[in-house]
Amino acid sequence: MSLFKAASTVSLLTLASRITGLVRELLIAATFGASAMTDAFNVAFRIPNLFRRFFAEGAFSQAFVPVLAAARTQQGEEKTRQLIDHVATVLAWMLLGLSVIGVALAPVLVWVLASGLGHGFEAAVVMTRWMFPYIAFMSLVALCAGVLNTWKRFAVPAATPVLLNVAMIAAAWLGAPWLAGRGVEPIYALGGGVLLGGVLQLGVQLLALKKLGLMPRFGLSWAAIKTSWTDPDTRNIVRLMLPALLGVSVAHISTIINTQIASHLAPGSVSWLTYADRLMEFPTALLGVAIGVVLMPQLASAKAANDTARYSAMLDWGLRIVVLLTVPCALALLTFAKPLVAALYHYGAFTDRDVVQTSTALVGYGAGLLGLVAIKVLAPGYYASQDIRTPVKIAMAVLVITQLLNLVFVPVFAHAGLALAIGIGALINALWLLIGLLRRGSYKPSPGWGVFGLQVLAASALLVVFLMWGSSAWDWTGLRSQAGLRIGLLALLVLGAAVLYLGVVWAAGLRFRQLLRR
Repeated sequence: MSLFKAASTVSLLTLASRITGLVRELLIAATFGASAMTDAFNVAFRIPNLFRRFFAEGAFSQAFVPVLAAARTQQGEEKTRQLIDHVATVLAWMLLGLSVIGVALAPVLVWVLASGLGHGFEAAVVMTRWMFPYIAFMSLVALCAGVLNTWKRFAVPAATPVLLNVAMIAAAWLGAPWLAGRGVEPIYALGGGVLLGGVLQLGVQLLALKKLGLMPRFGLSWAAIKTSWTDPDTRNIVRLMLPALLGVSVAHISTIINTQIASHLAPGSVSWLTYADRLMEFPTALLGVAIGVVLMPQLASAKAANDTARYSAMLDWGLRIVVLLTVPCALALLTFAKPLVAALYHYGAFTDRDVVQTSTALVGYGAGLLGLVAIKVLAPGYYASQDIRTPVKIAMAVLVITQLLNLVFVPVFAHAGLALAIGIGALINALWLLIGLLRRGSYKPSPGWGVFGLQVLAASALLVVFLMWGSSAWDWTGLRSQAGLRIGLLALLVLGAAVLYLGVVWAAGLRFRQLLRR
C-alpha cells in the first residue's frame, strides 16, 4: 500500500470519526449549552483523555511502534509476536493499578485541573470516577493499533473512534432524558457513554488482531509477569517511555494549566475552548494524525534498514502534504470562524454569546494550526530513530514560552488568549523540530520548495478574499431559525473555497499526481 493510499484511508476513516464527534458535540451543545455542568463534564472527560494522551497515544506509542517495527525488520515474526505478548502483559497490570489509583484520587485530580469549578466540582468528581477506567481500555487500544499499523492494517485503528462517538450520542440522546425522568443529573449519562465507547473500541481491535493471528496473550502468573518484564525489548520500550512520558507530560501541562485558568474565568470558558478545539481537531486529525500514523512505522523501518534516502524522502513528502492542505485550513479558521461556529453549534441552548466566544477561541487555535499539524509529522522523525529526548527538551522550552504568552494574552483576550498561546507555541515547537532534523542531516529537503511555496501563497491570497466575502455576506447568527439555509450556504462556501484553492494551485503549475506519486 502506497503512503498516499494508506494516508487517504486513515484520513477518510478519521473524517468519519470527526463527523460523528462533531455530531456528538452538537448534540451536547444543543442539549446542555455552555454551563457549569458542561464545564464539569468537560473537565472530568479531560482527565482520562489527558492520561490517554500521556500513556496511550503519547509515551507508549512513541516508544512501542519504533521498537516493534525494528523487531519485525531485524528479528522476524516469531520474536515480534513474543514481544507483543510481553508488552501486553506488563501494560495490562500497570493499567489495572493506575485505574484503581485514579478512581480513588478523583477529587484531587479534579482540583488540580479545575479548582474553580464551584458547585460543579462534585459532579466532576463523580464523572471522573466513572470515566477514569477509560484510560485502561484506550491504552490497550493503543497497543492493538500499534501492532495493526506496523502490519499496515490502518483501517480498523482509524475507524474505531467512531464507536466512542456513537456511544456518547446514544448516552446524550437516550440516556440523559432517562436519568432526568428519575431525578438524576442528566449529564451523568455521558460518563457511561464514554466507558461503553472504550469497551467497544478495544473489542473491535482485539477481533482484528485475532484474525491476523496476533491476539496478545496476557500473562496472569507471577512467572509470566517476571519473564515479560525482563525481556530486553520490553525493557527498551520502558526505557524509551520514561523520557517520552516527560515529553508528553510537558506538552499537556499547558492544557492542564489552561483548564485551571479557564475555570477561574467566566462560566462557560472551559466549554467554549472545548467546542473550538473540536473544530480545530478536524484538520489536525485528518492531516497530521493520519500522515503521522502512516509515517511512523515506515520511518522506523527505514531507519532500521539504514535507508537514509527513503527516510528523508518520506519526511519531505509528509511536509509538502501538510503545507499544501493545512495552510488553507488555518486561513479558514482565521477568517471564517464565526460562520463555522454559528452554522454548526448555534442551536438549542447554545446562545449568540456562545457563538462569539467560541469563534474567538477558534481563531486563536487557527493561528497555530500549521504548527500543530506539522509536529505530527516532524516528531516521528525523531521517534523513528528512538530519539525521544530531543523532542522532550524542545517541549519543555516551549511550555515555558507558552505560559509567558498566557501572561500577555489572557488579560487581553480572556479564554481566547489561552488558545492563541497554544497556537503560537505549536509554531515554535514545529520550527524547532524542523531545524533539528536539518542540522543533523536526517532530513534533506528535495528541490522545488521555493516554487511550491509561491504556488501555495498565490492560492491562499485568493482564498482569503473569498472567505472574507463569505463571512460578511450573510448574518450567520441571524439565520438561526433557517437551519437548512445556513447549513446549505456553509456547504457551498466550503466547497467553493476548496475548488478555488486547488484550482489556483493547479493553474500555478502544481501537478497533484506527481506529488502524490512521490
